[in-house]
This record gives sequence, structure tokens and C-alpha cells, in this order.
Amino acid sequence: MIRVDLEVENSLGVHMRPAGKIVKLCSSYRSEIFFHRNGMDVNAKSVLGVLSLAADQGSMIGVSIDGTDEAEAIEALRDLFAGGFGEESA
Repeated sequence: MIRVDLEVENSLGVHMRPAGKIVKLCSSYRSEIFFHRNGMDVNAKSVLGVLSLAADQGSMIGVSIDGTDEAEAIEALRDLFAGGFGEESA
């Protein structure tokens, strides 16, 4: 099992478009992936779950991944978060 914290870097936070990208990415992995924030634990493969975290810019989201492809999944999530969900291109 892998547990890390990821920071929401884009200025608009996790709204519908980033939530969709997160869920699409997470759903492409066999591992179980959960997000944790403010006492809530949500399935990262659920758009409503991800949106319910109400994560704005600067928020820290705990991530736990358990499964055969967990290493690949966490690297992909790190890239997605670090890239601002593809919303802040120059």
C-alpha cells in the first residue's frame, strides 16, 4: 500500500473538469484508490466523491493506493496534480 499527500496546485481547485480527469485516470488502474481530506474518505473512482472533498488551491489531499499497479497509479496522479490538471498552460 502506498500513502502520500498531494497538493492541489491549480487556481480553480478541484471542480468538475479536474474531478473528471482524476476519476478517468484512477479508473484506468486496477488498484483501489481513496482520497482523504477533512475526515472524509472517498473513492477516487467516483466523481461525486472527489467533488465532495471541496478541495481548493493549496489543499492537501491524502491518497492511499493498494493493488498490483499502485506504483504506476501514484506516479500518474502525481503528474496530473503537478500539471494543474492540464488547466494552466502558458
